[in-house]
Amino acid sequence: MEFHGTTILAVRKDGVTALAGDGQITLGQTVLKRAAVKVRRLEVGEGVLVGFAGGVADALALLERFEEKLQEARGSLLRGAVETAKLWRTDRVLRHLQAMIVAADRENLVLLSGTGEVIAPEEPLLAVGSGGPYALAAAKALYRHSALGAREIVEEALRIAAEVDLYTSGQVTVLTLGEA
Repeated sequence: MEFHGTTILAVRKDGVTALAGDGQITLGQTVLKRAAVKVRRLEVGEGVLVGFAGGVADALALLERFEEKLQEARGSLLRGAVETAKLWRTDRVLRHLQAMIVAADRENLVLLSGTGEVIAPEEPLLAVGSGGPYALAAAKALYRHSALGAREIVEEALRIAAEVDLYTSGQVTVLTLGEA
């Protein structure tokens, strides 16, 4: 049996960055947990939001290294992400971690992939996890064709993903930066 779980979505619009995760954990055809919290706020620099998908233990190990590199980079998201990717590729233990991290600050969104890549999207939208493609498609449509703000887009896009992906619960946890 295979574990599935978590859809993470980040959107930046009009000076607000929103990161949301649904947190469902499924083993085979059985839902084990509907509301695991896989989004966090790191109090580094002006604040960084992170969400993770993949193995929880692996993601937490990687998140710990990322936070260390972020502090060394004095809160610079891009420098912290690149330094974490370097470490991920060269460390024998980290190299085998099965996880992905979406990280966002007020200006940047990046994906730290399972292969040690740092990927910045062309549009300020990024999603990972089992329902990631569905959430991203919904977020792109809402971003381009509505007046909704970042928070509303991530909430609605995850609800839409939950209607299509059986591994996405629709119970959403949202964190924001830049919201009044």
